[in-house]
Amino acid sequence: MRRSFGGAFTGVVLIAVAASVLAVLRHRGEGGPKQVNPVGDLPVLQGRVRVEVLNAGGRRGAAHEATELLRKRGFDVVYFGNADSFGQDSSVVLDRVGRPDDARGVADALGIDDVRSDPDPNLYLDVSVMLGREWQPADAAGPKGKRP
Repeated sequence: MRRSFGGAFTGVVLIAVAASVLAVLRHRGEGGPKQVNPVGDLPVLQGRVRVEVLNAGGRRGAAHEATELLRKRGFDVVYFGNADSFGQDSSVVLDRVGRPDDARGVADALGIDDVRSDPDPNLYLDVSVMLGREWQPADAAGPKGKRP
């Protein structure tokens, strides 16, 4: 009986030590430059803006073209594809985590003027791009990504 009590006691001590170590690791960066996603528990990756690009205008290849432009400029495009529908005329960039400067940087890279805040804690990304029918890559359409 004494032997099993010692094993149980050791187990309880190990669990307490593990819980203490986890608590220290969680709070280790408090007060420093560590940022926390204001919408969820995802950490902000310094210098890495996670972006999704959705073709909402219906022009074939638009999301892929925008993805290539953003990746050349250092953005981390984690998904690109079609939006639920193709009825959108103008493009919009959506800030998903409460960091409008990141969304503005994406918009500037694509020549999009419309930037809005629409936080969504269910998305594992920072910025959503909804490409409208009018969007064209800057190299084909001029400096603002629109046809003259």
